[in-house]
Amino acid sequence: MRACYTTARWVRGRVRWEAQVVARLLRDARALGIGEPDPAQCRAQLRALGARRFGSGEGVLRLTACGGAPRLCAQARPLGADPAHWRGCTAQTPHPGPAIAPGAKLQRPALQAARAELAAANAEEALLYDAAGRLVEGARSNLAVALGGRWLTPPSASGAVRGVALELARAALPQLECAEISRADIAAADEIVATNAVRGARPILQLDGRPVGAAAPGALATALARALDAVR
Repeated sequence: MRACYTTARWVRGRVRWEAQVVARLLRDARALGIGEPDPAQCRAQLRALGARRFGSGEGVLRLTACGGAPRLCAQARPLGADPAHWRGCTAQTPHPGPAIAPGAKLQRPALQAARAELAAANAEEALLYDAAGRLVEGARSNLAVALGGRWLTPPSASGAVRGVALELARAALPQLECAEISRADIAAADEIVATNAVRGARPILQLDGRPVGAAAPGALATALARALDAVR
């Protein structure tokens, strides 16, 4: 059965970036051909579950659309550890490339395998490359890279998820370019920053045990965090 999902952060009694989170689920459901969920029902399920599970606290919400109606299923989990700075590892699992609905957030075995790798490496993110050695995305986030004065992110055509946080960041930061990023580029990067709807922008200061750039948040990380913090 075809299905897509979206995740959101519950913060102080509300769904952060609710409009964008729901719009993303509707977009992906249309792309998969499973019909378009009722946006009011999506909002109601997220709000009801967040209020019941987390109240005025924080947590993670997940809303899945599946089937031909489509059917909605809402789940919640604790926020867990939320470090300001991340450690990364290079996934041994190759990225499979574009999904049946390019850019949609789906359950993909390669990403699940990469998440197991990052857990084993005691890291917060695993970087996935395609068969040609081009960076595609992280196991749980989109990626932005500062390299030689340019701010880059892999093109969605490579198979990366069109994440809510990255879409918001690109709208606010036109200097963030879509470009191919090689393994050599990552080795020379000044910054690597992960973005997703739950965590926002998180600089990856260490990759495979080695420092990334100056091993401190730089201009890219700061700009991404400010751009996302400005969204209500």
